[in-house]
Amino acid sequence: MSSDALETDTRKAGAREWLGLAVLALPTLLIALDQSVLYLALPHLAEELNPTGTELLWIIDIYGFMIAGFLVAMGRLGDRVGRRKLLMIGAAAVGVTSVLAAYSGSAEQLIVSRALLGIAAATLMPSTLALINNIFHDPYQRGRAIAAWAGCFMGGTALGPVIGGTLLEFFWWGSAFLLGVPVMVALLIVAPVVLPEYKDRNAGPLDLPSVVLSLASILLIIHGLKELARHGVEPTPAATLVVGVAVGAVFVWRQRKLADPLLDLDLFRVGTFTAALLILLVSMIGTGGGYLFITGFLQMVERLSPLEAGLWMLPAAIASIIASQLAPIFARRYRPGSVIGVSLLIGTIGYLVLALVTPGGRPMLIAGFVIVFISVGTVGALGTNLVVGSAPPERGGSAAALSSIGGDLGTALGVAMLGSLGAAVYRGSVEVPDGTPTAAARAAEESMESAVTVAQDLPANAAAELLSAAGTAYTNGLNVIGLACAVIAAISATIAFTILRRNRDAVVPGEASTPAGKASAATEGSLSAT
Repeated sequence: MSSDALETDTRKAGAREWLGLAVLALPTLLIALDQSVLYLALPHLAEELNPTGTELLWIIDIYGFMIAGFLVAMGRLGDRVGRRKLLMIGAAAVGVTSVLAAYSGSAEQLIVSRALLGIAAATLMPSTLALINNIFHDPYQRGRAIAAWAGCFMGGTALGPVIGGTLLEFFWWGSAFLLGVPVMVALLIVAPVVLPEYKDRNAGPLDLPSVVLSLASILLIIHGLKELARHGVEPTPAATLVVGVAVGAVFVWRQRKLADPLLDLDLFRVGTFTAALLILLVSMIGTGGGYLFITGFLQMVERLSPLEAGLWMLPAAIASIIASQLAPIFARRYRPGSVIGVSLLIGTIGYLVLALVTPGGRPMLIAGFVIVFISVGTVGALGTNLVVGSAPPERGGSAAALSSIGGDLGTALGVAMLGSLGAAVYRGSVEVPDGTPTAAARAAEESMESAVTVAQDLPANAAAELLSAAGTAYTNGLNVIGLACAVIAAISATIAFTILRRNRDAVVPGEASTPAGKASAATEGSLSAT
């Protein structure tokens, strides 16, 4: 089938196509769950593996870094070997690496396992969104499908603690990772039946130096930011950050020189594309950092079980899912930039509520969390459509990969930067009670997780005093993160109102007359379908 024919193909999707969307939702949900399900397991794995504060943050965020670092490369690899084939290879790899993570015997082994899991998960995201573009030819149906895909990702992020809490109530911390095994087995069984294969016969070679440069730049920049937040301005982390930026500059220079670059930089000349991608990135920074401390507050300050903490977070999950589905409806009546801007202002209010939380203030915490996730669901659904739809049809695949990078990298940055900020506030404000044994005091000064662990070996009164002091310091960290996230959301809202709102080329999700309506991943090259 020629690309010209495919460009004008507007066939309606049938039952098989919508079943295919349901199958593609499985890896989308799993990746989002893996990003958030670990939060509730942190106190439990801290007891078992005894990681340092830095190791604990790397356990959390290395997964997102690896996904972000390899997404563009995996998108190109899918074009070459076949998108369904890469999806199935990735599913098998995710299953294996999930088992490795679940049975890790040390913090270092878990970090390595999480890194491998992130690389495996990076094969799934670009394949799912590209296959949606291939399956749904009708512009309106494609818009609905992409909105559903985004809703699955946001819903999975919010539902992670609920599912993780249920597992941790009855099993050990590693069970949170085993969740992916049956999901991937189901995908391997059903995908060949309902998903067609697509391969770009004209796909260019995978430029390995570009892959290395992009990954090195991301890891160096994040590590530098983490250490600056942890230790303040010191020569080593500052130099690491500078080197990371320099490596990123070399990556950009190489892309401009290559005839077939790994990343199409011309996409950033489209104002709506750049603004929407920036909003996705920046808004998810606040979400990642806030999520980490909120789950910790419920378990370690409020002393809830994993299941109880997960259930308290369920209202936010419901709010996110509802908002992601209502967002396209509002975007057909009003400019998408305006809808995103208003939702970000709502999120700003939610973060300010979190900045006022005190120990014992669980209702206020949940209220702020629900308000925040109304914003998160809206931005996730509309932002993805804007990024993909504002790009020219022939660049739809690159736009889809960058959209995924924006969300994943933003979440990972939030955990790294805001997590380090909150940890620094904790260490700077914790006041260990007099009489606490020296070893226990030093551990408690390191992190709240360590304080919870050492308190188990203290007399009841001493343990209660230590946990109260640590809880107050931890809440201080949550308050500071709430203020930081409010600033981030307000800046994002400004971008939406000043750039997205005035861009009349901003795409209305699901509207047949939009540029996205003409887009089909099939136009990226000649495709073979089976």
